[in-house]
Amino acid sequence: MKTLIIHPKDSSTSFLNSIYSSIVEKKVITGGITKKELIKEIENHDRIMMMGHGSPMGLFNMGLFIDSGVYVIDNSLVSILSEKNNSVYIWCNSDKFVNSHKLKGFYSGMFISEVGEAVFCGLPSVKQNIVDESNYGFSKILSEVINEDQETIYEHVLNHYGEIAKHNPVASYNHTRLYLSK
Repeated sequence: MKTLIIHPKDSSTSFLNSIYSSIVEKKVITGGITKKELIKEIENHDRIMMMGHGSPMGLFNMGLFIDSGVYVIDNSLVSILSEKNNSVYIWCNSDKFVNSHKLKGFYSGMFISEVGEAVFCGLPSVKQNIVDESNYGFSKILSEVINEDQETIYEHVLNHYGEIAKHNPVASYNHTRLYLSK
């Protein structure tokens, strides 16, 4: 299966890199291409993984994709993404994007990945080590099954990340916001 990873380069989301490190047939795009070129890449791949910072409107461009405006993944790509049944959407509030467009795949809701986000989400006493444990634990767990089918991915992440969630408030928050749409 040919996998396209769209992960705008950003040091604050580099912990996500390990998720796709074991994928053999992959292309990672971190920026530097136009929307038209991105569409061609999406068309030519079986699975699309999108990750980084975002909002209900899409995955933030981070100023790295030519002519893409604020979002690199947005409403303009819904028709092509709707043709993909095993995508991965990991950004804050990607659930709103996925659900509103009836897309398919594994995805997250609000996902705390920084101390400031923890404070914003009602976890004011969280320190960096707690966020790091959640971030790196999630990425490691997802990477263990990233080459499996969507249901296996979802169940594995729920079960194993759920173990971290038992003692980590950030993981607990994130754990309740992981979804699968088939």
